Order: sequence, then C-alpha cells, then structure tokens
Amino acid sequence: MKLVYFICLLLPFMPVNAATTLSLDQAIEMSMQADPRIEEKRAFVRKAEALLQEAEGSGGVRYSVDAYMALATGLDGGFYAGGADSCSAGADCTPRDDAYDLDDGFSFWTGFTFSIIKPLTTFGQLESYQDAARHNILIKQQDITLEKEAIKLDVVRAYYGYLAARDGRYLMLDTQKRLQSALDLVLEWLAEDNGKAKLSDRYALEAGLGLIERFLADASALESIAMEGIKLLTGVAREETVELEDTRLRAVALPERTLDEWIELALAGRAEFKQVEAGLASRRALVEAKRASSKPVVYAGLAGSAAYAPERERLDNPYITDPFNHVAVSPLIGMRWQWEADAQPARVAQEQAELDALVHKASFARKGIPFQVAEQYHLVQSKYSGMDAMKNSAQAARRWMIASYTDFEAGLEKADKILTAMQAYVLAYAEYLKIVNEYNNHVSKLNSVSGVYE
Repeated sequence: MKLVYFICLLLPFMPVNAATTLSLDQAIEMSMQADPRIEEKRAFVRKAEALLQEAEGSGGVRYSVDAYMALATGLDGGFYAGGADSCSAGADCTPRDDAYDLDDGFSFWTGFTFSIIKPLTTFGQLESYQDAARHNILIKQQDITLEKEAIKLDVVRAYYGYLAARDGRYLMLDTQKRLQSALDLVLEWLAEDNGKAKLSDRYALEAGLGLIERFLADASALESIAMEGIKLLTGVAREETVELEDTRLRAVALPERTLDEWIELALAGRAEFKQVEAGLASRRALVEAKRASSKPVVYAGLAGSAAYAPERERLDNPYITDPFNHVAVSPLIGMRWQWEADAQPARVAQEQAELDALVHKASFARKGIPFQVAEQYHLVQSKYSGMDAMKNSAQAARRWMIASYTDFEAGLEKADKILTAMQAYVLAYAEYLKIVNEYNNHVSKLNSVSGVYE
C-alpha cells in the first residue's frame, strides 16, 4: 500500500506525452518554419545578392600579383665575348653567345609582377549588369512568396482532407453499428423462428456489413495519410501524437468580394506580376550590357615587376631588359578594347529575343491570371450552392435511415429497405463531406490566385 501511495504522489510530476493540438493557422505557421523548400528559395536569394555584389565589385580596384622562385644559369662578366664590359678599338666587339653554357654554374632566381587597376568607365556595361542583378534579387524574393503560398495550400489540403476522412470514418462506424444491431436482431428472430425474418435478410445485412468494413478501411487509410502529411509539412516528429483543433469538418465563410474585385486584387498583388516587371527590367539591362560589351574599358592604376638572381651579373643597359635582375614600376592609364565583329551582335540578338519572349509572356499573364481568378470564383460559388443541397440531402437520408430502422424493429420493413436507406445516407453524407472539403480548398485557392497572401 505504501508503494501504491508513493506512486500516486509521483504521478503529477511524471512526464506525459501530451498530444500536440493544432489549428489550421498554427499548422500553416509551423510549416513556414519547418519546410526546407523555403530555405532553398532563400538560398537562391542569397545567390542573387552575391551576383549583385560581384557586379558592383567589378567596378572596384583590381589587384594582381604573380610571384615565382626558380633556377637560372650563372653569369660572370659583361656583354661582349670573353666577358668584356665594353668594346674599345681593336678589341673583339662580338656579343657573347654562351647563354646555354653551364661554366658559371646556377643561380637562385626570384621575381614578381603586380598591377593595381581601377576601371574608370565601361560605357554602361557594368552599370547594366548591376541593374540586371538588382532586379534578379526581386524575382528570387517573390519565389519565396510563391513557395510559401504553395506550402500553405498543401497544409490546407492535408488539414481539411484529414477532417473529411475522419468524419467519413465516423460515418462508417455509425452505419456499421446500426447494421450490426439489425443483424443481431435478425439472428435473434431466426433463432426464435417467429417468422419476422428470413435468411435473405441475414445475408443482405452481412453483405452490407462487408461493404461498410471495406469503406471503413479506406477512410482510415486516408485519415492516416493526411495526418502523415500534416506532420511532414509542420515538422512534427512521426512518433508524436497530433490532434486538430477542429472537431468536425465545417465550411469556411463564403467570401464577400465580387469577381471584379478579386481580379483587381490579382492584377495588383500577384507575385508573378512583380516577377514579370522585374524580369523585363533585368532583361532590358542585359540587352544594354551586351551592347556595351563592344565598347572599350578605360582604366588607371599602378603596375610593376622585379626580379633578382644573385649569381648573375646585373645588366643596366637601358635598351636591353634584363629578366633576371631588374626593378620596374609606373603609374598608368590605359584602355582595353575587345570585340568580336560577328559574335557580339549575335549575343545582343539572343538577349533581345529573351526580352521579347518575356514581353509576350507578360501579355499572356495579364489575360490568363484573370481567367484563373474567375475559374476559382465560379467554383467557390458552385461548391457553396451544392454544399447546401448535399447537406439537406444528407439530413433527409439520415431521417430515412432512422425511420427504416425503426420500422424494421417493429416488423414493418424488410432488411433490404434498411440497406437501401443506409446506402442513400452513406452516399449523401460522403458526398457532402467531399464537397465541403473541395469548397474550403477552392476558397483558399481563390485567395492564392488573387494575390491575397496571408
């Protein structure tokens, strides 16, 4: 008893694996934090920002250093044959020709060249690339918005799909319970042989139970799949228990905006339009950049080189460059001009073609997006009307089923009448659940295609 008392005292302090309860808004918020596809799009934004940084950095100071260490042949004496330093009257004035002889051994040889260059003007080439990179960032940022909206629609689909499947399972369990009660009653009457039931009634009810068990298995599978999807999207571990805040599937409120108002919202807020505008500006900048590539680059800077080989005599003749021992440095201003007369116009034509294609795509989008909005608007209105009709149908079918079951218990109806009524009820209520699920998803889709990103 003491042990039992001690355990009871500890129970409030023991960890309990409580279920995670989620509303639709919480599930959407969690998915925004957990889904790696959003981070993938953010990575592309960072890449676009790095491209802009590269374009801006290309107009800055450029440093170049090339250093080396090597071996060279040694050298003693001057420029002329025999190692003479000068050529006087009567002397041999033939330049020496022992560059490849190894009589003087080897020398350590080191040197480096460097340049510090700052472009002064590229005649619009760098500026155009920078402009294109800025607009590219806007395009990638809108990709994040579109990815979030796609994930949101997935969460909505999984959330309402789970509720529909669970309510469908409840429907099958309720129907199964009623059929089993009817079958038990038939078996009792057959055992009593009171003439209230026949073997055909038993077999009809058993056949109906078999079908219900099959539909129940399907509903349970769909319920489990939808829950797996919710856990995947929200980042909840598979072993955790998740419960939804909504106890039953209910229709969301019918949106009050008119079709024209929805279309106006889409034309003003759709991320695709922002992408098209940024894409057109980026393409125009790229066309200008390709055109400017045929113009020169003017630059200024400092350049120099130095080399040292201690085992070689130094040559200080100003007309002859000594690659082994020298120092040279100077400020400079210059111009580099490279163009390909045949290829450069083709590159401009390629970018112009891409720009033209995007212009036509934008034109189609302005026609196609209003159609998408109208499509979802009419589907929402249609599902809403059909939903009310199916709700009334399911209620009437349920009353029919209850009345048939009551009459059967009183011996006024046969078993096949119960099956007919139950079949009508199951089909009507299942169709009602289906249309509510579709309606809720279409409402969410209507907001999405209209650029109402919440």
